[in-house]
Amino acid sequence: MTTITKSLPRLVVLGEALTDFVRTGDQSWTSVAGGACWNVARVTGTLGIATAWAGAISDDFLGEEILEKSRTAHLDLRFIQKVSKPPLIAMVHETAPPKYFFLGNDSADLAFDEKKLPAGWEDACQIAHFGCISLVRQPLGEKLVGIARDLKRRGVRISYDPNYRNVMGPTFSVQFEEMAKLADIIKLSDEDLAQIYPNTSSEASLKRVREISPLANILFTRGASGLALLTPTDSFEQPAFIVTVADTVGAGDASIGGFISSLLLEPKQDLAHHLRFSAATAAAACTHTGAHAPTHKQVLDLMQS
Repeated sequence: MTTITKSLPRLVVLGEALTDFVRTGDQSWTSVAGGACWNVARVTGTLGIATAWAGAISDDFLGEEILEKSRTAHLDLRFIQKVSKPPLIAMVHETAPPKYFFLGNDSADLAFDEKKLPAGWEDACQIAHFGCISLVRQPLGEKLVGIARDLKRRGVRISYDPNYRNVMGPTFSVQFEEMAKLADIIKLSDEDLAQIYPNTSSEASLKRVREISPLANILFTRGASGLALLTPTDSFEQPAFIVTVADTVGAGDASIGGFISSLLLEPKQDLAHHLRFSAATAAAACTHTGAHAPTHKQVLDLMQS
């Protein structure tokens, strides 16, 4: 008898999923599943890329919400580990501008075990994405950096978005540069650079990134001012698409998700096309509240408008 095994994903995103508790009044809060890395995976899965988010979630109703939304985004559920640990939570007590703190000293995300991932996933993986707070939460962070190193040796392209958060601290530039050296694709916002290299201009900071990662493609986002793609030999500019903005939550995650998706969906297209697709994905995400994962049709309609 022949056993048919579901094929393994081309893209694997490794990092945190969490639950945001957002203050809506003096005594009221609302919760929503989130996390930068998980948001990226939802974007690529919804755009049609065979994607897995690899991480651990709590075995309670908050973890179940992450699992169900992963299923809706067509993510490969074999990579999600449910563990008997409390959830990782972000308490967002102000939204304009965002102010937050994290709860989770012994939470589910830290229990991720790469040995339990499906056999052979590294061989099927074409791009692996890493980023945000998962890389500074130990022992998870060291484990993920080790996975990135191993994948790099295997010839897998590494995508990295530092997505700076307040828990990263004043010495984060050291770890940022460690990951940047491994990365083939680096997504950076102007706000990220200001935190990673304080009191330094964006131009000088980008020059430093190029020195430590001479062959990477750098996706540089500037909110309403648009995006740039900086290659080892050239640069491309892309204005932001004009849309009615509901909010900008998850726009950065959508931009890198769109860029990776375009690389995998249309590998023969030029980099300017991939940059335009990235910008359209980010803009489409902004037309809905929360970290919206737009469909491929929504992105194409915006590109053609």
